[in-house]
Amino acid sequence: MNDTAEQTKPVLLGKIDLSKAGRNCKMYLGDLTGNGRKDLLLVQPDGGIDDRYIPHQVEAMTAFDIEGNLLWQTGTPSDDPGGPGSDYPVQIYDIDGDGYNEVLCVMDKAFFIIDGKTGEVKKQYELPNEFAHDCIVIANLTGNSYPRDIILKDRYHQLWALNHKFELLWTHKGNVGHFPWVFDFNGDGRDEVMAGYDFLNADGQLLWSCSELDDHADCIWVGKVQQQTEHNQLVIGGSVTVLYDWKGEEIWRYNGSIESQHVCLGKFRSDLPGLQIAGLDRIIRGTSYSDGRDGIFLLDADGQEIWKENRETGGWLTIIDTISDWDDSGLDYILAYRRGGNVLPTIYDGYQQVVATFPVDGYVSFDDLVGSGRKQVIVYDQTTAYIYANEFIDLSQNKLTALPQDKRSYSVTLYPGGEYVK
Repeated sequence: MNDTAEQTKPVLLGKIDLSKAGRNCKMYLGDLTGNGRKDLLLVQPDGGIDDRYIPHQVEAMTAFDIEGNLLWQTGTPSDDPGGPGSDYPVQIYDIDGDGYNEVLCVMDKAFFIIDGKTGEVKKQYELPNEFAHDCIVIANLTGNSYPRDIILKDRYHQLWALNHKFELLWTHKGNVGHFPWVFDFNGDGRDEVMAGYDFLNADGQLLWSCSELDDHADCIWVGKVQQQTEHNQLVIGGSVTVLYDWKGEEIWRYNGSIESQHVCLGKFRSDLPGLQIAGLDRIIRGTSYSDGRDGIFLLDADGQEIWKENRETGGWLTIIDTISDWDDSGLDYILAYRRGGNVLPTIYDGYQQVVATFPVDGYVSFDDLVGSGRKQVIVYDQTTAYIYANEFIDLSQNKLTALPQDKRSYSVTLYPGGEYVK
C-alpha cells in the first residue's frame, strides 16, 4: 500500500519584521503574555568566541507577538554577533509553576529567570562553572510534581545538575554530547539522563555507557520504536545510528552512514510496524555551506534501510525534525531545512515524496501557535519571519488561559532530539 501524501502549497498566514532583534538570531516559541497565543523570542548570541570549544551566552533577546508587535527587549543587539554553530543557552518554560512562562537564559556570566510578560529579571544565580552554559535542560531529578530542576553543561565534557533553588545536586564528567535528554524510564517520578553516551540515574550515578561508539552523540530520541516492546527505547545518532533498550542493551546498529548528524522518530509509514527513524547523513563534509553533500535516509523499526536520498545538489548542513499534525493524514512527516544547493525548506513523507515546499529560505521553527490542533511553520531569515500553515487559520484569536509549553517547546536545541511517547 502506498499512501503518499498529496503535495500542497503552504498558506502564508503572516509576515513579521524582525530587524529590531539584530543579526544571527535563533527563534524560540512560547506563550509569553499568557493570552493563549505563542509569541516569538529572537535570541542573539555573543561573538568573539570559537563556539567549537567555548559555549555561547546571550547578547540580546527581543520578544514579538505573532502579529509582529514588539513586546520587550533585553540587552543591546550587536552589529558583530556570534554565529549559529552551537546551542544558545535559552529556554521558555514556567519554572516557578505560577501558570505563566519565564525565559531562562545565561547572559553576562550569570543564570537569569526572566518574566515572560515584561522581560524583567525575576531571579539571578551564579553559574556553577564559568563554562556551564552550552545549553539549558529542564528536568525532574528530585521528584517534584513538575520538572523544575536544571542541567547545565560545557561544550563536550561535563554537566552540572541543580535543584530549583539552584543548589548543586551533582556533576558528571564524560562524553556528554550536545544536548542530554531526560526521561523517566523506570516510572519512579524522577528523570534518568542520557548524557551523550552515558546513561545516568536521577542522582547522577552512571548506570551504563555506549562509549565504544566513536566521536560523540549528536542527537537522542526516546520512544517505543519496535511494536513488540513494552518499554521506551533510545535512538542515538552520532558516528552511527544505534537503538538501545533503556538498560543499555544494543538492539541494532545502522552502519550505512558516514556521520549520522540528525535522527528523528515518527510514524512516517502506515504500511510498516512500529516507528520509523529518519536520519541525516553527512556524506561529504565541506569547508563552506555548499561544497559538501548530505542525504536523508529512513530506517524501519529493525534498523533496515528503507530509502536514502541521492542529492544532485550540494549542501551538507541540513537539519531534519519530525513534524506532526501538519495536515489530517494522521501520519508524521520529515521537515528539512538549511539544505543549501538552492533547495528550500521542505516537508517530506515516508516515501521521500514532497508534501510541501516553502517559498522562502531560512531557518525554521514550528509549533501550534494558537492551540488549533495543527502545526504552523515559521521560516525566518535575518530580517523577516514568514508564518505558514497547510490551510488558513486565524492567528488573531485570544484565549483566556495561557497556552502550555510542552516538552519539545522547552527543550529547544540546534541538534533536535525528542521523544515519541503516545
